[in-house]
Amino acid sequence: MTDIKRAIEAFDQPLGTWLSIGHPTVAEAAAGLDVDFVLVDMEHTTMCLETVEGMARGVDAAEGDTDTVVRVPWNDPVRLKRIVDIGVAGVMAPMIGTAEEARTLVRALRYPPDGIRGIAGSRATGYGRNFEEYVQTANGSILTVAQIETQQGLDNVAEIARVDGIDALFVGPADLSAALDLFGEWHSEEFDHALEAVVRAGNAADVPVGTLTVDVRDVPKRVAQGFDFLIAGKDVSLLMDGIETAIDEYDEAAASTD
Repeated sequence: MTDIKRAIEAFDQPLGTWLSIGHPTVAEAAAGLDVDFVLVDMEHTTMCLETVEGMARGVDAAEGDTDTVVRVPWNDPVRLKRIVDIGVAGVMAPMIGTAEEARTLVRALRYPPDGIRGIAGSRATGYGRNFEEYVQTANGSILTVAQIETQQGLDNVAEIARVDGIDALFVGPADLSAALDLFGEWHSEEFDHALEAVVRAGNAADVPVGTLTVDVRDVPKRVAQGFDFLIAGKDVSLLMDGIETAIDEYDEAAASTD
């Protein structure tokens, strides 16, 4: 079992950060800050498998115990097996709307007889050196996260949470708010009710629930709402915020000399 899977299942409130910039240096730098995990996003970026593999190596090269979790483009067994063959600690699948879709996700990440994952001597197996040991222990060891970000997913969240093998739920705030015709209304009462419905479903099934806070000032509110883990900040947004701060500081200093 990976460290991040253990931490999430134990409700230890692990913290991650979101990576959209496809470069090993970014992944290694983030991991060097000793966050519990980095989330590498393949759904809304141009990242390819080689890039993700390089980023996983960057995380592994950093000091500390940071794990790599990958958000795949879709709940597709072919894509999923290629990601876990890299040897990442966990997978997040978007747009999970039904319990059957959640079961498809679980089966794709497990070897027969529990699933349909193909067996190969990949990086995850030490390129074959740890082949038998890995195959014998892999089932159930990969963090498996279902994203709730549609009206269908919200309607079926209680059933999704009870699917054996789903380790955690994760609210995608942008897509869920859009699906509810509340896009951008991050602090509206109606959106809060939707978030809290997912948290309640997770609590009832003893399944942890997480979400993303692009604005780190929202962290206290999401913790108070009962989220068990968070991804705080996105690399691109944090980079732009840092540059804007530097520009503002420079403009203020330059203006004071006029």
